[in-house]
Amino acid sequence: MQPSVQPFFDLNTGTMTYIAYEKPGSACAIVDSVLDYDPKAARTSMRSADAVIAFIREAGLTVEWILETHAHADHLSAAPYLQRQLGGKIAIGESIRTVQGVFKKIFDLEPEFQLDGSQFDHLFGDDERFMIGELEASAMYVPGHTPADMAYHIGDAVFVGDTLFMPDVGTARCDFPGGNARTLFRSIQRLLALPDETRLFVCHDYPPSAREPHWETTVGAQRADNIHVGAGKTEDEFVAMREARDATLDMPTMILPAIQVNIRAGQLPHAAGNGTTYLKIPLNAL
Repeated sequence: MQPSVQPFFDLNTGTMTYIAYEKPGSACAIVDSVLDYDPKAARTSMRSADAVIAFIREAGLTVEWILETHAHADHLSAAPYLQRQLGGKIAIGESIRTVQGVFKKIFDLEPEFQLDGSQFDHLFGDDERFMIGELEASAMYVPGHTPADMAYHIGDAVFVGDTLFMPDVGTARCDFPGGNARTLFRSIQRLLALPDETRLFVCHDYPPSAREPHWETTVGAQRADNIHVGAGKTEDEFVAMREARDATLDMPTMILPAIQVNIRAGQLPHAAGNGTTYLKIPLNAL
């Protein structure tokens, strides 16, 4: 069964949020939501999430899942806000525990912060099957960008997170803690082994100046034309390219607020005694 897919593009972070559903009035899943955050003012807002809510309510959809492909470093998740408004279970891959362990130390999080993924409602294992109403779905473990990336295979569509970008942009960086270029190449090969006509939906687009943002491609297009892994490029060629390229990249603008919120399933840290919520900035740690 082919899902309908409604995309929402956040220009500020280049992030795609998706709603996957069968038809109006059916169940749905939200993939990779965005909580708007102004890093200069340290203020959050719900503009992006409210657009998702408005579409779901207008289409009469019922939210069963709020899916995260990984703990994003470039935007904050709006999953808790969406859950309060619409219901559904917040889910991510089970290797989020590894990421939590790394970043609890980096951010010196409170002792009671658990490293078992219990902040999420569900942790997916590799190849775990689940349903979105009548839509059959499965979780695919695709590490490399981080150690905890999941892709979600729903009908003929796969939501690949940061594992692949559009063919003319290539692939995601692998220099975050636990990332690995060789692992990413092998995860990508798993995706490229799917049928050519399989629809792939990317989590980000950083388009060249000559085109508008795009977010849907196919396995066949990626296999033929992806500038980093297409046209028969070897694993060693990819690793050499990826590691050299990653050495030149700046850290994402949002990485410090995003990671410490997203490993909490999008929840903000508890407010201090004065009623204000604070995020930490670890100096010389990343």
